[in-house]
Amino acid sequence: MSLVNILIGYEVTCVAWSPNGSQITCGSYDKSVGVWDASTGAQVQQFNGHTDWVTSVAFSPDGRQIISGSDDKSVRLWDAFTGAQVQKFNGHTNCVNSVAFSLDGSQIISGSSDNSVKLWDASTGAQVQHFNGHTELVISVAFSPDGSQIASGSYDESVRVWNTLTGAQVQQFNGHTNLVTSVAFSPDGSQIISSSHDESVRVWDANTGAQVQQLNDHTNCVTSVAFSPDGKQIISGSDDQSVRLWDVFTGAQVQKFNGHTNWVTSAAFSPDERHIMSGSNDKSVKLWNASTGAQVQQLHGHTNWVTSVAFSPDGKQIISGSDDKSVRVWDASPRAKVPQFNGHTDPVTSVAFSPDGRQIISGSFDRCVKVWDASTGVQVQEFNGHTDCVRSVAFSPDGSQVISGSDDESVRLWDASTGAQVQHFNGHTDCVKSVAFSPDGRQIISGSDDKSLRWWDASTGAQVQQFNGHINWVTSVAFSPDGSQIASGSHDKSLRLWDASTGEQVQQFNGHTD
Repeated sequence: MSLVNILIGYEVTCVAWSPNGSQITCGSYDKSVGVWDASTGAQVQQFNGHTDWVTSVAFSPDGRQIISGSDDKSVRLWDAFTGAQVQKFNGHTNCVNSVAFSLDGSQIISGSSDNSVKLWDASTGAQVQHFNGHTELVISVAFSPDGSQIASGSYDESVRVWNTLTGAQVQQFNGHTNLVTSVAFSPDGSQIISSSHDESVRVWDANTGAQVQQLNDHTNCVTSVAFSPDGKQIISGSDDQSVRLWDVFTGAQVQKFNGHTNWVTSAAFSPDERHIMSGSNDKSVKLWNASTGAQVQQLHGHTNWVTSVAFSPDGKQIISGSDDKSVRVWDASPRAKVPQFNGHTDPVTSVAFSPDGRQIISGSFDRCVKVWDASTGVQVQEFNGHTDCVRSVAFSPDGSQVISGSDDESVRLWDASTGAQVQHFNGHTDCVKSVAFSPDGRQIISGSDDKSLRWWDASTGAQVQQFNGHINWVTSVAFSPDGSQIASGSHDKSLRLWDASTGEQVQQFNGHTD
């Protein structure tokens, strides 16, 4: 299992996938809602407007809109593509703790610390219903699959079911002896589950209000519950550091997943029901085999509590939100052990994949460049010649050649298959920090601590251009996709854009403070 992306910058309170799995939205203590591209990790949108921390977020069923609830007492509807605020739903008189879309996307529900649940028209922003009855804050709300009913869980220890058309309370489920933390409908809408600080999970008949099951094996507060996609099992996470799997019909505990060393804050089923994942205040995300109870993977990386976890709609990825201000995207596929590439005798400074992904190159303080088989970890080639540490390496676009830049002030070109040195480019008067091939592989650009960029002919070794203008070390260089321009970054805090053919500076971008 591998870490796919880290989305950094948020002390995350809640996360949600878009329906097609291409985007992630998260809410934060910094009062904003962010949207991220799940494949690249790039932030696509940031929605600003809330004046207090964001408690809950959800995508509309078509993925075009996002709702958010906040401690600022408001619910806001956003355009997922433009970032524009479409609606602001005012009416709650205290923090909004939970929000959800109806399955057709036409309505929104919200639960609040003002003890109420409200139903809103998503297109007009009008309040459709106001459900009163709870005597303490509402912490969790959910629509029934057909949208005709709403379930709410409250600190008043009750679960209530409401009719969306009339606003009438249809059922009240009493039995919990402490605050209710989470509620959910079964996939067919016939049952409701609830978790509580009374250490129990309860299953209720949605029509009669009768308690069908009481699941009592947890030894501390239950924080999270969810039905399996087929509605036959329930997963629960608890402050007792365990995750438990239950049979809905018998109430029997099917599995107990032990391994977390702090509270479990969130738990979820994979879409195919084969795996369960959990997030914990022990800073880890764990993936479990649902049938055997075995831990399949442990995902390390977060440096603070994991507050929320979710599977992508296709089950191939996992997202986790944390108090370390990051959202992380993980590959959910259990795999064979990833190869480890050992051989360098000093720290590794630079790595790159070959264009076909079959090989990896690495540069090191040990002055050598190594080529590895990406699938086995076996060293294929070693390029020796540099007389000081290697700072940067890159494959040519066709994968036949490798370039390297070094503190010995040189750039070298190597034959990837034989390891032979093809060219030695001299001209820089200080360490070479960055190297790159042009898109056609015929030219090479290098950046150096001598404050210059140099453009080389890969076949002859001749210097074609020298780009002067930076007033401090050049740390990074890159060609534009068509090869007509070159970008460079420097310790002078600037980014500069150059015309590759003339060597003239086209643009200078200032704004970085370090």
